[in-house]
Amino acid sequence: MSAVPFSKISSPLNALLAATGLLMVALLTTSDLTPQARFACQLVLVAIWVAYVLQLVGTVLSQRHRLPGGTPPLMIDVFAVLVPLAAFLFVGSRDRSLYCAIWLLKPLRDSTFFRLMAKVVANEYRNLLGVTSVFASVLFGASVAGYVIERDIQPDKFGSIPQAMWWAVVTLSTTGYGDEIPQSLAGRVLAGLVMMSGIGIFALWAGILATGFYEEVRRRDFVRNWQLVAAVPLFQRLGSAALIEIVRALRPRTVPAGAVICRKGDVGDQMFFIVEGRVSVATPDHPVELGTGSFFGEMALISGEPRSATVSAATEVSLLSLFAVDFQMLSSSSPEIAETIRKTALERRGGLPKE
Repeated sequence: MSAVPFSKISSPLNALLAATGLLMVALLTTSDLTPQARFACQLVLVAIWVAYVLQLVGTVLSQRHRLPGGTPPLMIDVFAVLVPLAAFLFVGSRDRSLYCAIWLLKPLRDSTFFRLMAKVVANEYRNLLGVTSVFASVLFGASVAGYVIERDIQPDKFGSIPQAMWWAVVTLSTTGYGDEIPQSLAGRVLAGLVMMSGIGIFALWAGILATGFYEEVRRRDFVRNWQLVAAVPLFQRLGSAALIEIVRALRPRTVPAGAVICRKGDVGDQMFFIVEGRVSVATPDHPVELGTGSFFGEMALISGEPRSATVSAATEVSLLSLFAVDFQMLSSSSPEIAETIRKTALERRGGLPKE
């Protein structure tokens, strides 16, 4: 088998290999493992490492026309190969397998979530830094107050600010290990205030990240839908303001080849725009195919007539759906959009079947 296909190892397979390798690492740390079982675990680690070597070679060959040095997948592949190799060459035999824990990164190489998280953090870093500053201020202030209040009562636990800082971290994070507890009334009041402050601070962090994720996902969806809408020739006649209204109203949808999109006689509550692919319209004479840029089902929105033909996907097709409710709203806010659809539908009605 050539090396290049290994660059296409799927994310589930990467996760399976990594999980198997980490299981072997865990088993090798047990003391009651027999020599035969230990040797088998080591063989499994070697086999996984060889697979990752082939994947790295395939990744390099497939990206040799670009500058891949900074791409996260390539860097993860490099670390997954070089770290265990360095451990084998320079680390004692007892701890060599532990360095295979770097394979924790392998399931993340193709993950879009972490790229999305990095984007959110980059967008919200000022707010996150602000809340972090508040956290650090409350933490240090609570440590000083705890030291002053409890140092004479519990010198072994609050005898210095660094010692009191452990209590402040546990209390501010509302973890409450219970290994350090204020004994005085003032200390307990302080602990209650610190706990409530921690709840507020962590709520702020969560709110900032949740808002950032929502905004970024919405922005990406808007950009994707804009690209899909701009690919439909019908909408290329419209201005930017009208396109924005269309993007907000249309719903993307992917239909596999052979699937029925709408049936004859059904009540139509939406029309469809073809972004990519082809659909087959079953007419009494012969099927008619519509391709990229065409639309169908418009009479359901214009006249409320039931579907007059069954439409199925001739190939896998990417569609944009416009529901009747959204069409009415667009007609009110942007009459030129509804007029464009009505005019184009009437122009094509003589040559194409109505759905």
